[in-house]
Amino acid sequence: MSQISIVYFSQFKGATEKLAEAIQRGASQVPGTRAALIKVEEVSKNWAELNDSDAIIFGSPTYMGSVAAGFKAFVEDLAGEIWLERRWLNKIASGFTVSAGRSGDKMNTLQQMVVFAAQMGMIWVPMRITGGHYSTQGSENDLNRLAGYLGVMAQANIDQPPELAPPTSDIETAELHGNHIANVTRQYKEGRKQLPAEYDAFLGEVDGEGKKPLGLKDLMK
Repeated sequence: MSQISIVYFSQFKGATEKLAEAIQRGASQVPGTRAALIKVEEVSKNWAELNDSDAIIFGSPTYMGSVAAGFKAFVEDLAGEIWLERRWLNKIASGFTVSAGRSGDKMNTLQQMVVFAAQMGMIWVPMRITGGHYSTQGSENDLNRLAGYLGVMAQANIDQPPELAPPTSDIETAELHGNHIANVTRQYKEGRKQLPAEYDAFLGEVDGEGKKPLGLKDLMK
């Protein structure tokens, strides 16, 4: 079974959480896939789940043109054992974000996530469909209406409740992306088991204790 973790930060009105739930639904449709939601506030109880995951999907709203501070704090906890010892090497990764503005500088948020994944040696999966609403024949109901390619870009009007924002098209785009990541993960996991690399030291390792990974200061003592 493939294990996918969706790690996200969601405050304010919960738009990011709606996207996380949609990605989970899409991923769960792929046979042999288990997809778990993990809020960054609950990561301390879920390190074993993350370490054992075949894919980790990052989610954060775009605040002031960047990932939220709460999400960045989670990433900085990876500096140490996970980063230095390459514990997440060759895990699948992807990301999603939402802002009130149609642009909102969401590209910067996704690019930051790509860099975070690269720091860990992970393999990034982009959006599988082209952008929607490219012409007069398109509409706001098109999938990938904001034409995000690195990951899911959603937009939520600031004066609408979470029942209405992000709109259905963005939610369905997130669901499709979750499904795509789960398919890629399943294919990749099978190949990885059959053709393991000699440096893939943590392939299939189970961390039963689930302790918080040691930071750089701890490792340098």
